Amino acid sequence: MSHDLVAISANWEHLSGHYKLLNTIGEGTYAKMKWGQHIPTGTEVAVKIVKQQGFANLHRLLLREVSRLKALQHLNIVQLSEVIDNEEPFFLIMEHMSGGNVLDYLKTHGCKKAKEAQGVFRQLVPAMHYCHQRGIAHRELKLQNVLFNSKMNAKIADFGFSTKFSASKLSTICGSPFYAALELFLGHESDGPAVDTWRLGVMLYGVVPGTLPFKGSTWRQLGQQVLQGKYAIPFFLSLKWKTSKKN
Repeated sequence: MSHDLVAISANWEHLSGHYKLLNTIGEGTYAKMKWGQHIPTGTEVAVKIVKQQGFANLHRLLLREVSRLKALQHLNIVQLSEVIDNEEPFFLIMEHMSGGNVLDYLKTHGCKKAKEAQGVFRQLVPAMHYCHQRGIAHRELKLQNVLFNSKMNAKIADFGFSTKFSASKLSTICGSPFYAALELFLGHESDGPAVDTWRLGVMLYGVVPGTLPFKGSTWRQLGQQVLQGKYAIPFFLSLKWKTSKKN
């Protein structure tokens, strides 16, 4: 369904009348993702069920995610088909990504070969370039927010922390600290596309050895590693790959 035609409904009856909820495929602090089926067509979908009670500003973040997904139409960005803006809970009906997220894939199947990782990032980099051309920075790129469909094509998800950017710098720090860019640890304002590009680099490192480059239990510890550029390059990587990482 075209993002321009994303339907916005406002009642539980609409959900139960049009969608059959099946297994839970993921769960976070405030949201649960269920595998579902669109009853009239039999199409498989993912239903994001968000409980807003007790989470300040969550509704604003949800509307931001809806706005971004409606504005973005790219083969490697998860598609939104319908929004059910119930007071409690809030539902997002999205395309079903049966391959799960990259982090879970790595846990189950082990790290990817360098050539396979390159194939994944040939999909992600153009998708992020597409976002940046439209003035949108994701700001929460991480392995959990890249999903595989049944054909193992990678798609970017979760635009809740995304923002519109212009010539001015961004001052807000958000997202997982393990992917945070250098300038954030320095306390500087940041450039949206640059922050996303750094996060892509951290992810690229992560899919090959299966671990992230920077580790620490506190923001300070992470910052020290990032500022000093301290990370290990696994012995099994090719010389060409090691050189590209260093550059």
